[in-house]
Formats: sequence, structure tokens, C-alpha cells
Amino acid sequence: MNDSRRINSHPFDQLTPDFVTSAVESTGFVTDGRLLALNSYENRVYQVGIEDSIPIVAKFYRPGRWSRAAIEEEHAFAWELANAEIPVVAPSKFNGLTLHESAPFLFALYPRQGGRWPELQSTQDREWMGRFIGRIHAIGRRSRFQQRVRIDVDTWATASREYLLDYGWIPDHLLDAYESISEELIERMEQDWALMNASSLRLHGDCHLGNVLWTDTGPHFVDFDDCMTGPAVQDLWMLVSGAPTERAQQLNEMLDGYTQFASFDRSELALIEILRTLRLMHYAAWLARRWEDPAFPMAFPWFGENKFWEQHVLDLREQMAALDEDVLG
Repeated sequence: MNDSRRINSHPFDQLTPDFVTSAVESTGFVTDGRLLALNSYENRVYQVGIEDSIPIVAKFYRPGRWSRAAIEEEHAFAWELANAEIPVVAPSKFNGLTLHESAPFLFALYPRQGGRWPELQSTQDREWMGRFIGRIHAIGRRSRFQQRVRIDVDTWATASREYLLDYGWIPDHLLDAYESISEELIERMEQDWALMNASSLRLHGDCHLGNVLWTDTGPHFVDFDDCMTGPAVQDLWMLVSGAPTERAQQLNEMLDGYTQFASFDRSELALIEILRTLRLMHYAAWLARRWEDPAFPMAFPWFGENKFWEQHVLDLREQMAALDEDVLG
């Protein structure tokens, strides 16, 4: 790995305890000095103690990632869902605003929300999750995003491939193999994606178990940072696991709940392996793009090693085979 990809400082280095508490207090709160960094890589998130009250959560957005308009659109979507009595954690409003600035950061404040990661071990839980996502999608179809990204092959695969090749991330002994399989995959996915011509809607976008909290009242989402436009199945496929027959059963049970609130075109199931491939390719480029952030080498020390890229090329080859397999359900 080329050490020149790292830099000596990063904008997030400015997020000292004094900076964080001063930013929060600029909205009118009085903090009590307690500050706890929460698990987050793309942004920085803190639990902040408040005098004579319960703590709040402060989220500082990565500078340059989203425009102000794109973040405001995320917040508006979360509030649209909350106003429809869908259990999501929307950003708090102060003087009618959800987005604040303490240069160079845009930040938002949220109520603290407890809960546990769901396991979705029972039919009842999977149907419950399906109903929840169906309700979100019923709202999501009512209008369109204007600022958020769209999931597609060009953005998530082609651009990722070009970044990794342009900046020399692929080891020399794997370069030919990576160029060949990635090019073949992109060509195949572009053809299949065009043939599917699936309808799109406003989505959570990053719908995996780590972005859901479960309480006695059921599931709720706490992070819409990656909300986007795409096919409905994008918010379903990452919630199933196991052998193909197990995934099919789990997905069908979620759809039993989902279709109580929203229609679902089962032909979209043919997109699952394409979406999985897009996520694999995007994830590798995401790590590379963020490598100058000191949090990433510490959290992902294996990235950049030959073993990672050897496995990545193998995974891409397996995905080529998976594109030919029967769809779930």
C-alpha cells in the first residue's frame, strides 16, 4: 500500500470535545461536559450530555460528501415518515431548522434512541420488518428525490472500478484479473439492468441490520444518511442470509408483511445479485476513497493487503456465476 495516500491531518481532527460542545450549545443547549463517541465512519457521531436533561446525539457530516440541499432532503424524508407515524428517528428541529453549521461542518441533533440490533429469527419478526419497510416505501413512492443519488451500474460499479485503477489500488499481480472480471461484470450488469427497467422510489438505501434498532414496540431506523433512489428490492435483500432456500423463505416472509402496505414486483428479485455485486465493488472503492481518514486504517487494517484483493477478485468471479443462478422466491 502506498503511504503517500495518507495525509498528516484530516478535517475531522477539528472535532475536539470543545468544538463539539460549542457547536451543540450554539443551538441553545447547555451541555454538561459528558461526551461519548459513537460508532460511525462516514460521519462522526457523539452522545452529548445535557444539563438537567437526557443526552442527545450530535451528527457531524463529512465535509464535501453531501450538499446542504441533499442533507436537507434526507431530513425532510425522515420527517415525512415520522409524520406518518412510522417509527424512525428524525433530526430535531430548532427554530424550524434541522441542519446547522459550525464551519467546516454541517451537523444535526437527534434524540437518543435505545434498542438492540434485530436478529429476525422468527417468521413474526420478518413479517414485522416487511410491514415496516412496506410502510416506508408507500411513503417513498409519493414523490421523488431531487438531490439524492440514484443506485445504478455506472455510479456504483464503473466509477468504483475507475477509481481503484486510476489510483493504483490493485496489486500488480492481480491487475489483469481485476480489469478483466470487473469489465465483464459491468457489461453484463448494464445489459441486465436495462432489460429489467425496474421502477424506482425513495429508499432507505443502506437497509441492513446494523441500521435498525429493535425495541418492545418493534423495529425503527436510526440513519437515513444513504437514502437514495432505486428499486424496492434494495431495501430487502441485505436482511436475508443463509443458504439460497433459507434466503428465499426469509424474503417471502418479509414480503408477506410488505405487501400489506405496498405492492411489490417480484421480477425485481432478479436484481438481487446485481445489487450485491454493486455493493461489493462500491465498498472496495469507498474504503480506498476514505483511506486518508485516520479512522479507516485503524478500523480496516486488512484493507490494501494482497489477501484482501485476492479475495475481492474471487468474490467478483463468484458473482459472475451468481448472475446466472435462479432468482430467490
